[in-house]
Amino acid sequence: MKKINTLLNEMISYYSGDPNRIQHFVKVYSFAKMIGEMECLDEELLDTLEAAAVVHDIGIKAAEEKYGSSAGKLQEQEGPALAAEMLHKLEFDEKTVSRVAYLVGHHHTYSDIQGMDYQILVEADFLVNLYEHGSSKEDVAEACERIFCTPSGRAVCRTMFGLD
Repeated sequence: MKKINTLLNEMISYYSGDPNRIQHFVKVYSFAKMIGEMECLDEELLDTLEAAAVVHDIGIKAAEEKYGSSAGKLQEQEGPALAAEMLHKLEFDEKTVSRVAYLVGHHHTYSDIQGMDYQILVEADFLVNLYEHGSSKEDVAEACERIFCTPSGRAVCRTMFGLD
C-alpha cells in the first residue's frame, strides 16, 4: 500500500467516530493533490504537500481536550508534535517529517507564506472551509483575491464558486 494511503488510514483511525473531521481532511488532501499536480510540483514536494494535507488538522483533538477550543492558533500549537509522531511511526523520512510539522504549525498563518507546499495547503484548506462554512459569494471572492496565489488554485476557486 502507498505510504499516503497508510497515512490516510491512520488519520481515519485517529478521528474514528468523527466523520466531519475525516471528510474535511480527505477533501483538503484531494484539492491539495490536484492543485499540486496542476502546478507541476516535483515528486518530493508533492509527497510533502499530500502528507501535510492529510494531517493538517491533527491538533484539533488535543486543542479541544486541553483548551476546549479548536481555534486555529491552538491547532498550530498542538499539531506539529502529533503530526511528527504519526509520520515517524509510519517511517516517513526526516526531511518530510520536519517540513510537514512546520506546515501543520503554520496552516492558519496567512502572512509570509514561503513555499509552494505551504501556499497550496492554505488554498486547499480555504476551498474546503469556504464551502463547509457556507461563505457568501462576497467572502469567497475576497478570499480568492487575498489568499489564492497559484493560477490553478485561483481557477478552481473561481469555477467552484461561480465567480466568473
